[in-house]
Amino acid sequence: MLLRDIATHLGGEVEGDENLEITGLAPIEEAKSGDLTFLSNPKYVKFLERTQASAIILPKDMVCPPGKSVIRVANPYFAFAQVIPLFYPSKPFLPVGIHPTAVIGEEVLLGKDVAIGPYVVIGDRCRIGEGTVLFPGVILGEEVWIGSHCVIHARVSIRERVRLGDRVIVHDGAVIGSDGFGFAFEGGKYHKIPQVGTVIIEDDVEIGANVTIDRATLGETRICKGVKLDNLIQIAHNCYIGEHTAIAGQAGLSGSTRLGKYVRVGGQAGFAGHLEVGDFAIVAAQSGVDKSIPPRVMVFGYPARPHREALRFEAGVHQIPQVLKTLRELRKRIENLEKEWKAYAEKSKDH
Repeated sequence: MLLRDIATHLGGEVEGDENLEITGLAPIEEAKSGDLTFLSNPKYVKFLERTQASAIILPKDMVCPPGKSVIRVANPYFAFAQVIPLFYPSKPFLPVGIHPTAVIGEEVLLGKDVAIGPYVVIGDRCRIGEGTVLFPGVILGEEVWIGSHCVIHARVSIRERVRLGDRVIVHDGAVIGSDGFGFAFEGGKYHKIPQVGTVIIEDDVEIGANVTIDRATLGETRICKGVKLDNLIQIAHNCYIGEHTAIAGQAGLSGSTRLGKYVRVGGQAGFAGHLEVGDFAIVAAQSGVDKSIPPRVMVFGYPARPHREALRFEAGVHQIPQVLKTLRELRKRIENLEKEWKAYAEKSKDH
């Protein structure tokens, strides 16, 4: 494919040889002759000098070394995502029709062009919207409602009375609607609290592999539209995740945590229960959040602190070994001075 044709597809501008033949796509540090790559983060600008790529998608304001062909766009990362289907147009395997090994309960409503793979189990009174695909081994409890054009990958379990909107993607092994972690201690042992609420997943949500989302004790656990969840995330009972929030892998939300809109959460971040995180807040990776966070604030650390405060704290922690060394040296000097003073005092007493 010619570089100019790719630029036209992206609505970008070419600098260099627009007739360059592009034969593949690759990360900037691995690209070779014939490849198209991209760079959006100035932190990795060093790769511009080293890359063997024939052409690069760059922001409009990033300087490029001479001799490189470039497509200028506003958002290179998004542009590269638009290019990938041009080179990899084939779709993954999708089930077609209803496989004979599927088990379908009573009073189930299936929309047009629903596809159900081998060994799927669908409970009574479920509703599945038009064009939705269930891969092998999916299990739906009773009265699960799934919207249109959803993709539910292999071995996903969606428990009773859970609701999914339209265009939801759930990756392999996820569990939606399992019991929340609720126990009352009485008489020397724990007693299970019945978890009778539900989970609501709104439109255009994507849920990663092996994510677990607990049903509410009462009421609902809600994942709002456009939310993106990475793999291995735990969402506890009665949590609320606002629109277009993104959470990276191995993060965990305790019960009744509420995240606002457009919040970004780094990997392995943890949240104590009953907290509120404001819109557009950022929680860095491995942060331990033990109190609510205002809107548009970035925090990190354990416990999580505002960004500048956390930087000062981290700088202080790294200075501790040198401070301790200095203290030991000062203590030794003081001990020596005390010995000298004592000797001087004894000598003066003799005179």
